[in-house]
Amino acid sequence: MTEKVFPASAPTAPASNVRPLRGRNVIAVASGKGGVGKTWFSITLAHALARMGKNALLFDGDLGLANVDIQLGFQPKRDLGQVIEGTVTLQRAAERFPDGGFDIIAGRSGSGTLATLPSQALSSLRNDLFDLARDYDYVIMDMGAGVDRTVRTLCGPAGTTLVVTNDEPTSITDAYAFIKLTHVTNRNADLRVVVNLAQTLKEGDRTYGTILKACQNFLKFKPPLAGIIRRDLKVRDAIRNQIPILTRSPGSDAANDVLQLAQRLVKSKESVEKA
Repeated sequence: MTEKVFPASAPTAPASNVRPLRGRNVIAVASGKGGVGKTWFSITLAHALARMGKNALLFDGDLGLANVDIQLGFQPKRDLGQVIEGTVTLQRAAERFPDGGFDIIAGRSGSGTLATLPSQALSSLRNDLFDLARDYDYVIMDMGAGVDRTVRTLCGPAGTTLVVTNDEPTSITDAYAFIKLTHVTNRNADLRVVVNLAQTLKEGDRTYGTILKACQNFLKFKPPLAGIIRRDLKVRDAIRNQIPILTRSPGSDAANDVLQLAQRLVKSKESVEKA
């Protein structure tokens, strides 16, 4: 007998003082446009958290254009497509990526049907994911680019949304558009900016300053800077070889930048929980 996911949701875990509030430990990684290194960043962030001793899950939420498993050379036995079909539960779809020490729920590359899920099924998937998040210290959602219905539904309740951009004018403009729509929809959303592919830290600061100025002028809102990741040829090398950069080139600039960003995220979350 197969296990069904939709329309029923997984049972909610009992409350406990050692488990996070629903959604607080979920980090959505989004972008206004594609090609900014969002998936690579999501993978490396999950790996960095695992190296810090955190129990992390990486969810490939780019429905229809999934590629987390491809970047890692990982062949999952189960994927999100089977969850949508109702043949496995979301919990059973989570598989350990042994080389990184974190779990992955893989998408299904090239399946456009996942990107056109009915609203009820999409909401059910989101609810199941946020229930499953109670079993982890952190859940990283690698979202599709843009602000379509899928992204808004899955990102909405996330504890933190990291908006990845680079110094290209179109990337900055689209990142601002994402921030604007999300902020207007939910003024309590914890939006933070990640500048990727920066030539230098100073250049990264300049890119962030451009977005910050627009947000201040037009939204009266100041999204904080989560971190700057420098352009590094080791990233391309790691992706080409389907090996995480923290494994292949742990001392590289980009690897160190993501590690520092992960440390700040953990420190920020722990400070909020202690308050």
